[in-house]
Amino acid sequence: MKTFYYLIVLIFISNFAVSCGSDNDSPLIIDEEVPVTVVTKAGIIKANETWTADKIYILGGKVVVDDGVTLTIEAGTIIKGAEGQGSLASALIIDQGGKLNAAGTDAKPIIFTSVLDNIQIGQKAGTNLTIADNGLWGGVIVLGRAPISVSGNVATKQIEGIPATDTFGQYGGNIANDNSGVYKYLSIRHGGITIGADNEINGLTLGGVGSGTVVDHIEIVANQDDAIEIFGGSVNVTNILTWAQGDDALDFDEAWSGSIKNALVVMGVGSDSAMELDGPAGSAATEAGYTIENVTLKGVGTSSKYADLRDGLIANMKNVLAYGFSVDSKVKVNGVDSVTELANGRITFSNWQVVLPVGVTVADLITGANPADITKFTNNVTAIASSGAATVGANTSVFSWTYAASKSAY
Repeated sequence: MKTFYYLIVLIFISNFAVSCGSDNDSPLIIDEEVPVTVVTKAGIIKANETWTADKIYILGGKVVVDDGVTLTIEAGTIIKGAEGQGSLASALIIDQGGKLNAAGTDAKPIIFTSVLDNIQIGQKAGTNLTIADNGLWGGVIVLGRAPISVSGNVATKQIEGIPATDTFGQYGGNIANDNSGVYKYLSIRHGGITIGADNEINGLTLGGVGSGTVVDHIEIVANQDDAIEIFGGSVNVTNILTWAQGDDALDFDEAWSGSIKNALVVMGVGSDSAMELDGPAGSAATEAGYTIENVTLKGVGTSSKYADLRDGLIANMKNVLAYGFSVDSKVKVNGVDSVTELANGRITFSNWQVVLPVGVTVADLITGANPADITKFTNNVTAIASSGAATVGANTSVFSWTYAASKSAY
């Protein structure tokens, strides 16, 4: 197959197709004194390589880390996704058996953003984009071999956001402790491009990702679709912040069996659910369910949901603080299966504190449950006067490194 190279001038990207992980190093002159090397990547990476913080990397399409290959990204590196609609959308994809070693730090986070962002090497933010700028590129997609529960009870499935015509994109299997690498201090911004009707790319997608994978200190800002969506698997996520996503902040599906610990959700005007929590799509269910613990949900006064509990999920929600939501915002028990799981005590609420909108009672917050089961929620929720009075929720001090913190989003 032929490899095509092209030169990026003033970060204008042309759509192109490349196989086998080619790259193009070219000097981009920011001013007369400081030349910056821009490296364009596309296609499948078939050998171990390292992306260094002294360069800006452009995702010129889908960049796929192949089975058996490790991509290392140094702390402080900036990666920009090119524009491209549909099948030409840019994304970084860690395929089954591939690994990403992306260990940023609080001082030097690894930043994924759009090619339209004027951020430069050594900076933590550009100046020309805001949270209103979303859907400018794809996102980060990680595919593992841990168990999933999908329609038809098949072992593997093609991930949302990657067309079925692509040769990669499968996730799922039987390796619960599968290891897809290390993801620490990542800031993912302005993504979520639409590739088809009701098919967008999430900021961070984890499909069948196993418990051997480290996902810690993650920020997702201004994604057009969900901030993070987990499809099955057993991965655990700690210290995650989402801000101004277009759809759901925390979205879990297909009998995921891991945990979220210490999460801060800052809703946007167009956001849907702070938590969209789904159960199995097939007959296989993880009886232990998943755990969501030490979470703060900050609304912006619009009619978004606190939580949408769907498809017979099994989940434990502990130490949750919620404030800033509207009088119409609800915890919705959605569908017969979820009503049954609440009745059976397999959807649980523990130690919630809520700043109630004016005129709203704790009992008003929940909808869809059998009347006999409403107390399973209300007995575990305390109304408080202000978020400053809370004794539960996220430890927000760990998010001081984030773009959201620099913009006083919370």
